[in-house]
Amino acid sequence: MYVNSADEKLKKSLEKHKEERSRGLSRSNIRDFILGFQDGLVNTLGLVLGVASAIQSTKIVLISGLVTTFAESISMAAVAYTSTKAAHEFYESQLEREKKEIKEIPHMEVQEIRDIYHKKGFRGRQLESIVRKITSNKKLWLETMMADELKLFPEDYEKPLKSAAIVGLSAVIGSLVPVVPFFMFNVKLGMAYALVLSIAALFIVGSAKAKVTIGDWKKSGLEMAIVGTVAALVGYFVGSLLGVIYA
Repeated sequence: MYVNSADEKLKKSLEKHKEERSRGLSRSNIRDFILGFQDGLVNTLGLVLGVASAIQSTKIVLISGLVTTFAESISMAAVAYTSTKAAHEFYESQLEREKKEIKEIPHMEVQEIRDIYHKKGFRGRQLESIVRKITSNKKLWLETMMADELKLFPEDYEKPLKSAAIVGLSAVIGSLVPVVPFFMFNVKLGMAYALVLSIAALFIVGSAKAKVTIGDWKKSGLEMAIVGTVAALVGYFVGSLLGVIYA
């Protein structure tokens, strides 16, 4: 009866880990989307407003905006790929280190499992039962060490191409937000619509970010919108200055 109770708690604990991994994967995807979208939009918004205020030509604004869109997206996708690949290699190196330690110094690794579950509130024979259960299965033992000791989950690092695709695509989407108005309006109206649409998009994405992280959705949305506004103002004033200098 007692062993069954310990096994049941262990089962619930492991199920919780699986749920955390699943949420971690979702957060990773959403994080990549927000990263690409925000950077693509903010960078392109500052550029198109700067160019528009300096040149006053929708054709040049569109050319510069589209060039920036695709150059920025490719660059960000490449960075996402290399950074995720590096993180994956780090995970693999830590995995091999834990395998080696389990093989060469098992008594210390057993004590680490004991310490982990002691912190979770297990005591006495119940704790020892859990420790025996985990350390009797090397695969489970290794997974527990990676997840509970190092806080590393393979799902976060195993798909660098997927991460690159999400970041690159979201950067394209974000970058096009401030560019699209210039297809339909003259320079002055295009600048106004680009600013309004961009701020609205940043607020929405910032609010959505708060849903998958910790924070208030209004505050998160406002913070991201302010970042976009500041970038736009910097681009606008730089462009206006250059327009005056080279007029």
